[in-house]
Amino acid sequence: MQETKPQAVSRATDDELLSLGRDVLSIEADAVLTLARRLDASFVAATRMILGASGRVIVTGVGKSGHIGRKLAATFASTGTPAYFVHAAEAAHGDLGMITASDVVIALSNSGTTGEVLTIAPLIKRHGAHLIAITGNPSSALAKLADVHLDATIEREACPLNLAPTASTTAALALGDALAVALLDARGFGPDDFARSHPGGALGRRLLTRVSDVMRTGERIPRVPESATFAEALLEVTRGGMGMTAIVDNQNHAIGIFTDGDLRRLLGAETDMRGLKVADVMHRNPRSIAPDALAAEAAATMERARINQILVIDDAQQLVGALNTHDLMDAKVI
Repeated sequence: MQETKPQAVSRATDDELLSLGRDVLSIEADAVLTLARRLDASFVAATRMILGASGRVIVTGVGKSGHIGRKLAATFASTGTPAYFVHAAEAAHGDLGMITASDVVIALSNSGTTGEVLTIAPLIKRHGAHLIAITGNPSSALAKLADVHLDATIEREACPLNLAPTASTTAALALGDALAVALLDARGFGPDDFARSHPGGALGRRLLTRVSDVMRTGERIPRVPESATFAEALLEVTRGGMGMTAIVDNQNHAIGIFTDGDLRRLLGAETDMRGLKVADVMHRNPRSIAPDALAAEAAATMERARINQILVIDDAQQLVGALNTHDLMDAKVI
């Protein structure tokens, strides 16, 4: 049976480990700051090239650059620029057929001499597609083949051996993100657009969920007429399970609200509740919201007013729903 080699024991002290971690972050941060200072007209040209293309953005690379490319393609796609990733090696074995003359290809290679990428670069140009290269070597073969070259040169890797792709991949990622965000802004891509491409995420829920999607309706709305006794209102608060009841007139207009907070205040004041009508102790002109409003607006209104429930009133001033913070939490709006 093969023996398992014991794991090497670190000889570094805690302070040395912390120092190394800080050095890595500083080196990578400096690499990105250097990129910002070096950004020039080539960045504008790349942005304009993509904006003017009728096709998609195809990102390609191999190794660590390929991993960065996959992330960049996902970022482009989620921010209004249709994109996908094609592995350079697979492109040389058939996937090149996925690229059309109306596309823009972004090729990543830190050295600018990656064989798989250089193999397909001339074929991309022959297809009629535009080529943007992101490299750390402006004099490289890939940089010279590209229609636009974006310089992602770094001073050194964050790896103590100056070998493992660290600062270089961070620089390429940041440069691609900058391009994606510039395109986002140029296209007028807004929060609603972002939500539509992220319907399963928290932002999508916040931006797409309407009050009508989460409110309680029909018999689930606690309500009593303005003629109800205080005791009847308390029973309705208990039945409804929302910590409140709406008070309505004969036309189903909400004229007031009574909450469990109001009850606690009455008890604290030792109010004689015998013979009370709910109309005597309700809050008139209760806060309300329209059913087609965003649920996030309801959450914001409730937070500002420091209330836990809100009534939903339609254009005819009819009480059509009610919701509380638990409803918004269940819908993952808050």
